[in-house]
This record gives sequence, C-alpha cells and structure tokens, in this order.
Amino acid sequence: MIELQTLKKSDEIIQINEVRVLDPMQCTDEVRTVWLQQGHLRGQPTADESVSQTVDGQGQWLMPALVDLCARLREPGEQQHGTLKSEGQAARALGFLHLVTPPDTKPVLESGALLPGLRQKAYDDGGIYLHVIGALTKGLDGNQPANLAGLKQGKCIAVSNARHAFANNDVLLHTLEYAATLGLTVFFYPEDPILAQDGCVHDGFMAARQGLAGIPAIAETVALSTQLQLVEATGVRAHFSQLSCAASVELIAAAKARGLPVTADVAIHQLYLTDASIDGFNSAAHVRPPLRSEADRVGLRAGVASGVIDAICSHHEPLSATAKMMPFAETQAGISSFDAFMGLAVGLVREGLLSPLQLAGLISKQPAMIAGIDALWQGVGGWALIDPALDWVLTSSEIRSAGKNTPFLGTSLTGRVTAVFE
Repeated sequence: MIELQTLKKSDEIIQINEVRVLDPMQCTDEVRTVWLQQGHLRGQPTADESVSQTVDGQGQWLMPALVDLCARLREPGEQQHGTLKSEGQAARALGFLHLVTPPDTKPVLESGALLPGLRQKAYDDGGIYLHVIGALTKGLDGNQPANLAGLKQGKCIAVSNARHAFANNDVLLHTLEYAATLGLTVFFYPEDPILAQDGCVHDGFMAARQGLAGIPAIAETVALSTQLQLVEATGVRAHFSQLSCAASVELIAAAKARGLPVTADVAIHQLYLTDASIDGFNSAAHVRPPLRSEADRVGLRAGVASGVIDAICSHHEPLSATAKMMPFAETQAGISSFDAFMGLAVGLVREGLLSPLQLAGLISKQPAMIAGIDALWQGVGGWALIDPALDWVLTSSEIRSAGKNTPFLGTSLTGRVTAVFE
C-alpha cells in the first residue's frame, strides 16, 4: 500500500514548490509555490520564520479538503461493516475531511440531543468532521414529522427520509411546510416505492436476461416530479442526491430554470458504470439506486459538465464480505467508494469532461455550500495534494476502508491523493 502523509494542525510552515493550485473559492488555477500553516494558505514566511518541510509539487494539484454529501460510516448500529474510526480514518487519508451522513442508521438519527456526541466521536475516532442529516419523519416511518426543531437545535445540516416511503403525499406536503418554516434543507433520494417494488437492478435487458426484478427509471422520475412540485408549493430548499437517470437531469434543469431552490448530486460510480456491470450476477455492482443504461450514464455526465448537477459524491457504503456472498437479489446494496474516488474523479478531467478547477468545485466548494457548512469548511481549512499522473491498481490491500465491496477491484486507475495538510 502506498503510504499517504497526513499532518495534524500545527504551527509548522509547509512549503510546496511549483504546485498547481486549484482554488474554487477564488476561481483560480495557477502553478506557484505556496506556504501552508494550520491548514490554510499563507504568505511567504518572514525572515524570522522557518519552513519546517519542503514538498516538491511539480506536476501535482493542490485543492481544498474534499466534502462528501453521502457517506454511510455504519456506526451506530452496523459496526460489522465499518466504524467511525475505520471509515473516518480512510476518508481523511484520502482527502475527505467533511462527510455528510444520512439518518438511516440503527437507531435512526432523530434526536437532536444525540448529534453533538456523534460528531465528537467521529472527530475523536476518525479525525473527520461529520455532518448529520436528521430524520424527516419519526423513525423514518413516513407517517408524521420527526422533532425537526430539536434536530435543528442539535445542528443537523438538513433532514431527509432517506429511501423510506411516505404514507402519502399529504404527509410529505405538511412535513415540507414544517421544514420550510424552520429554514431546514430537505435531502431527497427520489424513488417511488410502488414502481420500485422488490426490484434490485435497472429494469432493462440485463435484468431480463438474468431473471432479476427490475427498478424502472420512472420509479425515480415520478418521485422526483412529485417532490419538485411540492418544493415549488412550499418553498423549501431541496437537494436531490444520487440521481441515476438522464431524464432526472432534465427535470432538475427545468426546475432550476423556473427558479426553484434546488440542487443535485450524482455518485461517482454512476458516471462510469452501467447495468452491464451486473452481468454474471456480480453482486459488487449491486447498488441503490441501480446502475442504469448507457444513455443514462451519458446523460448524467452531460449534467455534470453543464452544471445542472452541482456536486459529485462518493455514496460510500462499506459492507462486510458476507453481505455480498448470497444470491444477487439477497445481497446488500452498496459500494465502498472512498479509495477509488480520486482516481475516478481525475479520470473525468483526463477524458475532457471537466477542467481541474471545475472538478475541485464539484467535490469541495459546491458540496460545502449545499450542506450549509461552507463557513466551517473554510474556517478549519485543509488541503489535499494529488498526483494526477500516478498510475496504480485498486487491490484489496490498497483499500483503506473496512469495506472491500467495489466493482472497481483490480481496475487500473490514474490519479491519487498523496498528502493531506490540515
């Protein structure tokens, strides 16, 4: 395993020579020598100051600490798959200092009083800043609102029902009105439960060929259309996470054109894989929402390039080996994504889809703004050094996460975080 360097905050001055600085806050992309202290860029040291370490940055990129809008760390409740320590330390070493986690843990994250302790444990054990999405309804059962005021007091960054269904649209409408009065952002993971039913893969040729129950693309777009109408009716701020369909990109584009307060993200694997990856009942490619068609993959990439999609997330879901060993439909959905993330992200630049500065914005500044943590993100600082030309192979021994469940295992990647300065 390539050893990465992670530096704790200190008064030491780090000099990085001739590095390409990608700064989405200042909208600048330039090669220069920089100095870092306590996670922040600073001016050239004075005559009475000394540089503690000098790094050769030639050919490398320096970008702000990454922000992930969806990472399940498996604690509390599912520590057999991962912990705040294992996943936090993996994320931190790979450039992610800020992780947003959904509320569907065990127990559900619906008590604002418990959130400070969880955030502190994530920092103490994993060295990362954890940002919690609270439950939108009690127990995520979809019947009545959770204590949103208490969750806001506990400093949740948003609320969501994750992928759990609502009893009906009337409950959803009144819950969104409640969230709007409190100024809370609502995260949606759009999927119509009736249309999805017991599906586990995209409803297409591969599903039919392997005899697996499919989830049609309209399960996402029908839910998304309804949610957008309710957002328009209530005025609530909404973020739509992990889009998987080209038609969803069109719906978000239309909503933005109407001036609705909406943003969207896509998981990195959706920009590379299609339902062809499930061939041979490959459970490593079992994920929710499912990998869809080539046309959907192309549409998602176009949404990223055009700016309709505001951020790229990891959708990290580590799982134990046994969770992927049953018949495909009975395996747990999820991909362990931290380790492959930067190699895949750099690939989007190498293919000409994004500029390096655009990529930096999609994985740092823009997700920080969506989560409402941009002030904290800039305040605590942190920078990642990336070698965009480093060739490497993702093997089990290279994976820092406790979860080795990834369809990219054995894949040759180019681009990797080589140091983190905090």
